[in-house]
Amino acid sequence: MKLSSTFGTIRPGSKPDNWRRIEGRQWWLSLTGVLVSLLLTLGIVSFVLPAFIPGLGEYSIDTSLAVHGLVGLVLLFDLYVIFQQVQLFRVRKQSAEREELFRLITENAADLIAVVDGSGNRLYNSPSYQKFLGYSPEELSRTTGFEQIHPDDRQKVLEAAAEAKRSGVGRSVEYRIRHKDGHWIPLESTASVVRSSSGQVEKLVIVNRDITERKDLEKRLLLSHKLEAIGRLSGGVAHDFNNLLGVILGYCEELQKHIPPEDPYREAVDEIHNAGKRAASLTQQLLAFSRKQVLEPQVLELNSIVGEAEKMLGRLIGEDISLEIVPGRQIGTVKADRSQIERVILNLAVNARDAMPQGGKVTIETAEVELDETSHTLNRCSEPGPYVMLKVTDTGCGMDAELQSHIFEPFFTTKGQGTGLGLATVYGVVKQSGGYISVDSEPGKGTTFRIYLPRVSEAAGKIQEIEPSGKTIPAHRTVLLVEDEQALRKLTRKMLLDMGLTVLEAKDGFQAIEIANQRETPIDLLLTDVIMPGMNGRALAETLSPQRPEMKVLYMSGYSDGVIAKHGIVEAGISILRKPFTREELLQSVEDVAIGVAG
Repeated sequence: MKLSSTFGTIRPGSKPDNWRRIEGRQWWLSLTGVLVSLLLTLGIVSFVLPAFIPGLGEYSIDTSLAVHGLVGLVLLFDLYVIFQQVQLFRVRKQSAEREELFRLITENAADLIAVVDGSGNRLYNSPSYQKFLGYSPEELSRTTGFEQIHPDDRQKVLEAAAEAKRSGVGRSVEYRIRHKDGHWIPLESTASVVRSSSGQVEKLVIVNRDITERKDLEKRLLLSHKLEAIGRLSGGVAHDFNNLLGVILGYCEELQKHIPPEDPYREAVDEIHNAGKRAASLTQQLLAFSRKQVLEPQVLELNSIVGEAEKMLGRLIGEDISLEIVPGRQIGTVKADRSQIERVILNLAVNARDAMPQGGKVTIETAEVELDETSHTLNRCSEPGPYVMLKVTDTGCGMDAELQSHIFEPFFTTKGQGTGLGLATVYGVVKQSGGYISVDSEPGKGTTFRIYLPRVSEAAGKIQEIEPSGKTIPAHRTVLLVEDEQALRKLTRKMLLDMGLTVLEAKDGFQAIEIANQRETPIDLLLTDVIMPGMNGRALAETLSPQRPEMKVLYMSGYSDGVIAKHGIVEAGISILRKPFTREELLQSVEDVAIGVAG
């Protein structure tokens, strides 16, 4: 139940007037009874008085007439008493019905209803006060209406009450009120004014609503918007940065080929190369957070992944922290990128380790769960249905609510070191995999992360070991290289030439089409960037493929923005070379596609 501010002042109307009519009827009945009693008394006096006063005998009335009159008055009085009792019964019945209705409303209303006088003293509190706040009516009666309000919110509540008294119209106000156990509950309150017949403010009727759930949803929505904005920025930066890293790593490899290990400058080159690889790993985390990395989903069993990671996790978290693996029995399979799920487990284990500097315990559990509308873990951001749960629990320092609201933000860290991308990466991977993540934590009581991935009905496939083919790229093959970043295009061209390939070079899709139209000899491989100005790589491949059915396509990309992969998931038959790539990775990818050309 919620009373809007449009109720304003309660003026004489339906219910107050009804009570006035009932009260007036009772007075009319009482006055009628007095009048009948007086008439009956007068009749008795007129009959009896002449017998005691002899001088009044000549004024006496006929005895039989007097008796008949008295009998008539008695009968009239009896009829009146019956009528009065019937009317009183009706009044009592109406009062009982109204009291029962009021009791049902107040005892079952979800909102907190209070009536206070002009000074804020409590006149009435609905039973929901004890249900939601824990205070008994006796405890509330000993305090004013403002005593349990948060000190920071007390002033605006006083101002709202003063405005309601002044204008006669209440407005909605949000504030925090203290529960009996000490924690604060956010409320939304609306006050209505009750005036006397003279127009003076007598009381305030206040309706409060618990808005804890709404506040939580607002925080989630705000966090979602914030993460989405940061994700778009970081995804775009990572894509451009990958091009630069490709140039740095490529030329470092060129220098390493020509600088012997004993050369004093070799160490500097090696350090540049290692820093480039660390930067490439950082960009992969940014892409994972922004949900723009390319996933290669497959049907997986979480129990096997957790089991394989157990030895590595034991070395990672240290000897002072015990690790317990609790695999679920006969849990279903999920469809996700194996390497990304392994990264999720690794990041959560590292996060748990850092929360227990003095040692503790990490527990990793898997289970099959069915979430429906009544599940307390189901929120509005997830869909009901079958899930496989991965739960990681630690006995560390825990987190308060304020800290929990920021943990999935990129670059947010309380450790004083690191990139702050660990949990942000976990969040991005889980969301891109179609699942969701929740966290439960209290200061000093540890932390529990629960990851829910949609369960699938397919059986998990076996992991096939990839063995080198031992084949080489057939001679006299032609590659059409399309890359808008000049430095990276120049480096890639040199690498391809070193492989013995003939290279046709284009800076964008339009130039590539022009080169292809002018060339009569076959083009064996189209090596193209995905994101380019004017025409993307997918559109270029779809334009050239009908004209050159023998041509294979290999895409280069720092991330997939949906052009070649829907929601970051690779389609069957599409090959992607992820930036930044090394000479060996380029050689392997081109070789795999070129062998297909050679049959």
